[in-house]
Amino acid sequence: MAIRLGDTAPDFSAETTEGTINFHEWIGDGWCVLFSHPKDFTPVCTTELGYMAKIKPEFEKRGVKILGLSVDSADSHKEWSKDIEETQGQAPNYPLIADPERKVADLYDMIHPKALNTLTVRSVFVIGPDKTVKLMLTYPASTGRNFDEILRVVDSLQLTATHQVATPVNWKDGEDVIIVPALSDEDAKKKFPDGWETKKPYLRVVKQPR
Repeated sequence: MAIRLGDTAPDFSAETTEGTINFHEWIGDGWCVLFSHPKDFTPVCTTELGYMAKIKPEFEKRGVKILGLSVDSADSHKEWSKDIEETQGQAPNYPLIADPERKVADLYDMIHPKALNTLTVRSVFVIGPDKTVKLMLTYPASTGRNFDEILRVVDSLQLTATHQVATPVNWKDGEDVIIVPALSDEDAKKKFPDGWETKKPYLRVVKQPR
């Protein structure tokens, strides 16, 4: 059964390059980005894993853990990490799930049988502290992901969770946001005592809360 936004992220136990994890327990009370890769020793994935290692501190600032996956073994992942460090300047500093039996890949519908039924597609899941799926993205194997965009989405999701605001098109951290329609003007006055700009009754723009 396909996973949808708002569903509870399937729990699992798996071997990783940093030992066995129980997924929900590993997430704890923070956030998680789970992302899959078609295969070890592939070119686009090599660039992605190196970049994620470089920006891991940005995720940590936001209370987000990073977890990678491919269908190869943990030993293969560790050998691949040497290539990633050599070519990208940074080895993965987060766990990579070893999923040779495709248990996690099947659980999260990461297999792309019309391409090759043994490989995972480039899937990204953002999972919140309540263990529900907040974001899903799927890229073709040939296209590298924009992980700066994932950081942007996390910023937006965390603002919504804390302050009942939404973010407009192309929003970046620090820019104005939108008060969600579910929040009445009366309640909004309590949350935003400095006021907001009403462009339309359903479009109330306010400075980003901190």
